[in-house]
Amino acid sequence: MTRTFTLALPPGLKLMSANQRLHHRVRAGLTADIRGAAMATCSENEHMRAALAVAGSDPVLEHAYILGVLHPGSRRRIDPANFYPSFKAAVDGLVDAGVLEDDDHTRVVGPDMRLGPVVKGGRLTLVIQEISRAQHQAFQWAEPPEAVAS
Repeated sequence: MTRTFTLALPPGLKLMSANQRLHHRVRAGLTADIRGAAMATCSENEHMRAALAVAGSDPVLEHAYILGVLHPGSRRRIDPANFYPSFKAAVDGLVDAGVLEDDDHTRVVGPDMRLGPVVKGGRLTLVIQEISRAQHQAFQWAEPPEAVAS
């Protein structure tokens, strides 16, 4: 049976965009805040908390597909992919919490970033789906496609 966990980070958490040019200290602070919020959300979510308890010192998931949903604070046009720095920090928080051993290409597919409904203050939601080793390997790109002459 495939397990799926939905973790909604707190609304109003300050997010980072690839379009921002932040001082490294400011970026480090925001990254730490998002990582910490993701880690805390793991312990606050009843299903994830139970999975962490059962896993003990082992990671909860060996392989995962992660869908990252950006809930903007307004209806203006937005590109969810620009918020990759925030999604990356949140996924690092999953590793910190013990959900995954690491978030490298051998274990994780994603985060696949999508736009969700508006939430006052904005919010990130991570949908973490357990996948098998075979499913993970199916996502890997074995060979580049042949060039197509135009």
